[in-house]
Amino acid sequence: MNPSLVTDARVNAGRLMARLAAMAEIGVTPGGGVTRLALSDEDRDARDLLSAWMREAGLEVRFDDVGNLSGHRPGRRFAPPVLIGSHLDTVDKGGRFDGVLGVLAALEVVETLNDLGIATDLPIAVVNWTNEEGVRFEPAMTCAGYAAGRFTREEIYAKVDRTGHRFEDELRRIGYLGEIGNRPLPASAYLELHIEQGPVLEAEGLPVGVVGGIVGITWSEVTITGQADHAGPSPMHLRHDALTAAAHIIAGVERIAIEQDETAVATVGRLAIHPNVINTQPGQAIFSVDFRHQDPAVLERQYGRLEALVDRVCAERGVTGTVNRFWTSEPTPFDAGVLDAVREAVNSLSLPNRELWSGAGHDAKYVAERCPSAMIFVRSQGGLSHCETELSLAEDIEAGANVLLRATLSLAGS
Repeated sequence: MNPSLVTDARVNAGRLMARLAAMAEIGVTPGGGVTRLALSDEDRDARDLLSAWMREAGLEVRFDDVGNLSGHRPGRRFAPPVLIGSHLDTVDKGGRFDGVLGVLAALEVVETLNDLGIATDLPIAVVNWTNEEGVRFEPAMTCAGYAAGRFTREEIYAKVDRTGHRFEDELRRIGYLGEIGNRPLPASAYLELHIEQGPVLEAEGLPVGVVGGIVGITWSEVTITGQADHAGPSPMHLRHDALTAAAHIIAGVERIAIEQDETAVATVGRLAIHPNVINTQPGQAIFSVDFRHQDPAVLERQYGRLEALVDRVCAERGVTGTVNRFWTSEPTPFDAGVLDAVREAVNSLSLPNRELWSGAGHDAKYVAERCPSAMIFVRSQGGLSHCETELSLAEDIEAGANVLLRATLSLAGS
């Protein structure tokens, strides 16, 4: 084999962009985004299309008992593969690149190797993880977590969405309930290409970034219970309005992050009030709280401050409150060896080498517990994601896919 085939290898950017456009038609929204919730009809259609493309590329297609879908290219050696990929599911009215870029760029890596006739020592497998977003079946990243041993199959099968549909039933309905022996793990290494979903790379004028790790995340649900009452007759000083108390707590959640440091973030993204009518004081308010930080000790302090805040506001306003911390994902630094492969790939392409941590959760967080892992970021225009206006430019996508290609070749041995 001509060594220059390896050292000069580059993806077919036109093919990759065409496939991204085709996949974006599945679940397309009026605003130009995508809704492709886990185990929905749209998710099934996207899986079917990906499976067809995988087979056209000569990959052996498999799916496991929670629907994790993978395509396998053999290597010279019989060994665990170098695993590359991400996810196809989206949030409601999400973007065209979140997750799917990593899956289709991984497929493009394999197709480029096929085009160039490059064999690798280790096998390579392209993976689509089920339910990364956790929008329909909470929490996020459950099926990568299952493959890594963090969740049991029974836990995942029993999860129910907000319309009463069970995970297992929906997985069976769309035809992707497979065998336990088809799990994507173990693997020799894992690489995930993803859009940044933040503003750092754009602010610095950089197309790609090397991801050093993923911040810790903790999710809680706060329930405030007061007394529903008519909006007119009750004097303000005698009310036990759950929503007013919740508003004070929500404002305090923001302060918890601001007062911590520049990297701490806190978000209230979901709020439900009851009875939710115009002329009645709300008797109950239920809302989510999302804290994120690189330091696990800081996460614990933030959660402790939330509990204290809820107790104080409830006492002041004559209502009761509970805090249910239902999910925590610990901070995860990535493997030094896989990071070196990514850095070398960036350098080989004469790209700026910028390292940063991910503020969003990704499947790589759990996979990193089972095999050496790392991530590559592609610049997000405006730093926007989880919205219909999410955009990464073709030249940045090409740069990221080429980094993925070179790093994969390094890890798999060409």
